[in-house]
Amino acid sequence: MDSLVKLGATIGEPLSDINSYRRLIERLLYLTTTRPNITFVVNQLSQFLSAPTNRHQAAAHRVLRYIKGSPWCGLFYPSSNTHKLTAYSDSDWAGCIDSRKSITGYCLYIGSSLISWKSKKQTTIERSSCEAEYRALAATVCEVQ
Repeated sequence: MDSLVKLGATIGEPLSDINSYRRLIERLLYLTTTRPNITFVVNQLSQFLSAPTNRHQAAAHRVLRYIKGSPWCGLFYPSSNTHKLTAYSDSDWAGCIDSRKSITGYCLYIGSSLISWKSKKQTTIERSSCEAEYRALAATVCEVQ
């Protein structure tokens, strides 16, 4: 999803067939088990299951086009992998335009193989980007331990 696109609950026209949007998001959620690169955007799109709009559906179809255009971007576990643990974390401070809550995300690698990842809306509203980054780092450290 384009980083300049912000999805909100009231942006766009309401969909007449909500069930087709729900089925599409359900399938995208299933795909995140092997395509972690779509986890963030699917997390964002799944927040609008009760009242999706045409903008939400267009963004979901854009994810499908991305998946079709990048079949090589999946999980790969080579046999000659090193055993070095690497962790990355990030947050999107006040990323949800409706609640102003931040989004936390992290990835854990052993060698070049992804072994754990998460993208989740934080439960509290942070007052600064530093606090949001700290919470993301704390979630990453908890996963490493």
